[in-house]
Amino acid sequence: MKTRNRLAAWRHRLYELLEHGPVGDRSMRLVSRLLILLVLINIAAVVLESVPRYEADFGGIFVAIEMVSLVVFTVEYLLRIWVAAEHAPHRDLPPLRARWRYIVSTNGLIDLVSVLPFWLAFVVPSEFRIVLLFRIVRFLKLARYSPALRSLLEALYVERRALFGCVVILAGATLVTASFIHIAEREVQPEKFGTIPDAMWWSIVTLGTIGYGDVVPVTPLGKVIAAVTILCGLVMIALPVGIIATAFSEQIHRRDFVVTWGMVARVPLFAGLDAAAIADIMRLLRAQTVDAGDVIVRRGDRAHSMYFIAGGKVDIDFAGRHVSLGVGQFFGEIAVLRRVRRSATVTAAARTNLLVLDASDLHMLMEQDKRIAERVHAVVSEREGFEAVSPKGDIAAGELSGAAEEP
Repeated sequence: MKTRNRLAAWRHRLYELLEHGPVGDRSMRLVSRLLILLVLINIAAVVLESVPRYEADFGGIFVAIEMVSLVVFTVEYLLRIWVAAEHAPHRDLPPLRARWRYIVSTNGLIDLVSVLPFWLAFVVPSEFRIVLLFRIVRFLKLARYSPALRSLLEALYVERRALFGCVVILAGATLVTASFIHIAEREVQPEKFGTIPDAMWWSIVTLGTIGYGDVVPVTPLGKVIAAVTILCGLVMIALPVGIIATAFSEQIHRRDFVVTWGMVARVPLFAGLDAAAIADIMRLLRAQTVDAGDVIVRRGDRAHSMYFIAGGKVDIDFAGRHVSLGVGQFFGEIAVLRRVRRSATVTAAARTNLLVLDASDLHMLMEQDKRIAERVHAVVSEREGFEAVSPKGDIAAGELSGAAEEP
């Protein structure tokens, strides 16, 4: 039983290291950064190895990089299979089924393709070792660690039907313009426009706004058709670009909205508000960025706003006590309840992104919305003189729950 519990604890810890563990987990960040660095080194090696001079001079280094990467990525893949049962969507499944779900998932297939072809390269004939080019697939592993890349892939997936529609429209436009240019130019340039398939090369190049210039219409009608095709090409390019850009922007805003909503909703002062009231408060937030070492608030200053930590880390210095707050936490809540002095000095421990709620903005909203006013007054009545770190301070104990205390 003890052995089983110990293995379960190890599995959970490995899951946190390989996936997204607790915020501020230094070991998790170190493992992620090392894997990202190894992926980038692999990509650089693939690119440089294609240069004959570099391959001749540094071939041994490239082989060493590949061997180390192969071992690391293989071990990573096997460990990810083992910890697959820890994934939240799979915790109710039997371990074998949860692991199979990971193996056939997109991330699982990318991890498999990142290692399997290279083990096969040791046993297949040398002429088939072109499979080593699959090393470039390792670039896709970065999607696991890059929120921006994940958002882009999600945007492409969400708009897959619209993008497929763009491909269909492009195929139709290619066929139509190729047919017209074939009719206009086939007698003059039979070797280039003698058939519709021949003319389709010109159509796709022109619609793509590339225009190599290797095939050019010479008749007046052909030039008119070319001008119309060029204008259609601008639409062909703008259509998918606009779809992807809009979807990507929506994904980014949706993710930021969810994160911000979670931060606001967990503040005791606003916990009892409905969705519409929280949305009203979110509109009052303003962004502020501070560099490492900058003082955000100073003990003794007049308090007039509270802060949400959207990114980075801050250190709070009470008299004889130091705590650290990270992403998703907040401080200065009492400042929006009453005019007080700052009870602690807060300094940015790293470059930090803050969302600031000014007391004046909140009180103005309270005058406009009775629901928010009633909730705030109820909290004031419940907490007046209770649970504050300092009776006259601006930081309440509830804000420090989960904070990392420093020695």
